[in-house]
Amino acid sequence: MLNWLIHIIIDAAVLLIAAKMLPKVELKGWKTAILVAVIIGILSFLLSWILTAVLNIATLGIFYFLGLGFITRIIAYAIIIEIADKLSSDFKTHGFMPSLWLAIIIA
Repeated sequence: MLNWLIHIIIDAAVLLIAAKMLPKVELKGWKTAILVAVIIGILSFLLSWILTAVLNIATLGIFYFLGLGFITRIIAYAIIIEIADKLSSDFKTHGFMPSLWLAIIIA
């Protein structure tokens, strides 16, 4: 439980820093960052394996067999960030590329 709490706080801090660096990412303070980190954590727990499997099937496993499976995991994480964007009114990513950059930064 303590590890999960520390992970959420670190993710929230990374989200805040990334929102300052990326012009197409909007985040309104610590409360929102923690809420979004919790949403991303829950969605990641529930959906990341499904999204990664679907992406591996869609690419015929090319990335997986080439040892580049992290690419499909980052894309799955970017999709999870897009879903978190839709679930929170105080967190916005304008387009898929900012979500992809956030996924890379958080990963």
